[in-house]
Amino acid sequence: MANLLVKNLKSALPIAIVALLLAAPVAVSAVTTTQNTTVNAQVAAVISMTTSTTVNLAITPTSAGAMTSASDTVSVTTNNSTGYALSLADADATTSLVNGANTIAAHTGTQATPTALATNSWGYRVDGVGGFGAGPTSAESNVANTAFTWAGVPASGSPNTLKTTSTTASSDPTTVWYGAKVSTAKPAGTYTDVVTYTAVTNP
Repeated sequence: MANLLVKNLKSALPIAIVALLLAAPVAVSAVTTTQNTTVNAQVAAVISMTTSTTVNLAITPTSAGAMTSASDTVSVTTNNSTGYALSLADADATTSLVNGANTIAAHTGTQATPTALATNSWGYRVDGVGGFGAGPTSAESNVANTAFTWAGVPASGSPNTLKTTSTTASSDPTTVWYGAKVSTAKPAGTYTDVVTYTAVTNP
């Protein structure tokens, strides 16, 4: 009987040892991995512009011609880090001020070589640009001879650059002056043309 008990214990012992080993906690080393993700917020360059929308030149003509001038303020805003370029041209190929069949021609002076405004013509100037000189320009009302030089507004498709900047801008102003000199040879009425400003971000 004793021998049988010993034999049973011997056969049960390996099973008990295995059970104990399975029940015991096993120490496992942690394995980890990392990976980075880059987040890019791509902010587009934008640009906006405002103007005075209308410039009125009130002229009381004389036989030799009377000249009046007034200004327009062009304000540009852009987040473009390399700035913007501002240009000016007529809205179409007709550069005269028009009142029905009657016209006031664009002045023959140019931005590079502006001249005194001729009778029965109109033009623009921007202080410090091209050959206009530093100014400052001031408004003139029905004067016989302007104190400043002027250029004719170029036709659409051939704009003149007024300003080029190199950084962001917030309501950056450019003052554009317009003037007309008219004699009594022109019939009374409102003579009109449209000027187009273009502001474009620099590359």
